Amino acid sequence: MRYVAAYMLAVLGGLEKPKNADIEKILSSVGIEADSERLTKVVSELTGKSIEELIASGRDKLSSMPVGGAAAVAAAPAAAEASGKKEEAKKEEKKKEESESEDDDMGFGLFD
Repeated sequence: MRYVAAYMLAVLGGLEKPKNADIEKILSSVGIEADSERLTKVVSELTGKSIEELIASGRDKLSSMPVGGAAAVAAAPAAAEASGKKEEAKKEEKKKEESESEDDDMGFGLFD
């Protein structure tokens, strides 16, 4: 992933066809040592492709990947309902606290 990101940074920086040395320079600037075999493979795979194509194909691949979000989506309404009940309980407690504090002075204020 770091090689792809560095490649894309190089292209966005103005290089139409980044080479291994360009990618290594970007990676070394943030303290990452590049593996020459992997870097060569990434550069050869990405050469000649536009960034827009790469992003679109990556989105398609990610969107088809299951990530376990269905359970979270199903649980979201229940969680929202539970949090709504908690908020109502907090509001009731707050009202009770306010009414108790009003009773403490029995209608006589210090600065009335």
